[in-house]
Amino acid sequence: MATDVQTVSTRSLTLPSILVAQFVIPMSITGTAIALPPISDDLGTAAGPLQWVVNGFNVPFALGAVLWGAAADRIGYRTTFRAGIGLALLGGLLSAASNSLLMLDLSRVIAGLGSAAVLTSATSLLSSLYAGQARNRAFGLFGTAIGLGMAVGPTVSGLLTSGFGWRMIFLAHSAVLVVAAVMQVSIPHVRPQPRADRRLIDFRVLRDRTFLAISLVPVAGAIAFVTLEVYLPNGLSAILALNPTQTGLLVLFMTVPVLLAPIGVARLLQRTRLTPMAVIVTSLFSLLIGALGLLLLHPDGTVIDLPLPLLFLGLGWGLSIGLVDGEALAAVPAHLAGTAAGLLNLFRTGSEAIAVGAYSATLALLIRHSLSDPAVADSVAAGHPGHPDAYAAALHTMLLAIAALVVVVMAAVWLLHRSQTRRDHSDDAPVSLPCQGPGLATGPAGPPSGSPAA
Repeated sequence: MATDVQTVSTRSLTLPSILVAQFVIPMSITGTAIALPPISDDLGTAAGPLQWVVNGFNVPFALGAVLWGAAADRIGYRTTFRAGIGLALLGGLLSAASNSLLMLDLSRVIAGLGSAAVLTSATSLLSSLYAGQARNRAFGLFGTAIGLGMAVGPTVSGLLTSGFGWRMIFLAHSAVLVVAAVMQVSIPHVRPQPRADRRLIDFRVLRDRTFLAISLVPVAGAIAFVTLEVYLPNGLSAILALNPTQTGLLVLFMTVPVLLAPIGVARLLQRTRLTPMAVIVTSLFSLLIGALGLLLLHPDGTVIDLPLPLLFLGLGWGLSIGLVDGEALAAVPAHLAGTAAGLLNLFRTGSEAIAVGAYSATLALLIRHSLSDPAVADSVAAGHPGHPDAYAAALHTMLLAIAALVVVVMAAVWLLHRSQTRRDHSDDAPVSLPCQGPGLATGPAGPPSGSPAA
């Protein structure tokens, strides 16, 4: 049986330990990208291996989420959380010690696997250990931790890279994980009731259109926000010749909203009649506006053109963080929290891995098409100045593609929501209020988070 939600003390280090560990994950994604130019100077400019400094983290992070989720429902969320911290810490230390792109890529794979376990077990722990207003607050703070990691990741990484070299980024990640490893001793053992079926992964949760609609929301964020946060620093370097410190400071306009929005959304949902669906629609439109606004980035432009589009991108990602996790897990039975968290994070991290990988590969191909010298093209794609027009043309093509894909995801989310609403009305199902259950769901949800499944 899952641990009773009432046994978790507000003075416990359980929530802080989860938030500290979660804080490192967005730093690992966005902070690494800003160091690609100096990494290429030190370890080589080969396009494939250099791209896998980022993709080597993202791909196992995505694939590992669903497997760790299924495992967590069987071995316990605390055990999975601890294993994740250990693997992520090992990957960070090996990354700092890497003397070749191959070793760095393999180290990033280890870190990605560990981070997948941290993320999946973190959402399952929060869903199982907290209820009511405490649960809303926990997921709001969870989103804030992600936002904080995204907000300070590029800036801190830029400062560390400029002052101490790129290896210090991974040492800093490792130091934060050591703190989380010490704090996690307070986490109680949490495991749902034994399951009658023996499916490794129960994909039946995807039949719930509410869960599926919510799971698609991070896909739009991955396409529009994550890819640009990862590779926009390269674009700023290649097009405007900004150094890592300048880039990190400018990207704050994109990341600060991600820090502030989640806890603000949690408070608005509690105190007003604002619905989660309204928040999600706003976030999707913000992503679209931000992506199109970055078309202002070109060699003849200035940094003054960029803060507003960056703010829209930040709001597009930040408004739905935490909200998505809480609403998705509330839409399924409590005994499937780990599996549901794994599938949700597969959508999130899988789309991030695919989007980031496709973005970098396509951008490199576009730049190679416009520059005859492959070595020069690889250097430009890595963010080195010299051919701003070539990079800007490729970036604008990618921005238009991003905007089109966001529109497709928006349509899918809306159609699923509308279909679920019609089905519930036809069944005379009661409508769930935002503060009582899943915000997009208008039908019955699973048992309260943390309680045994019926």
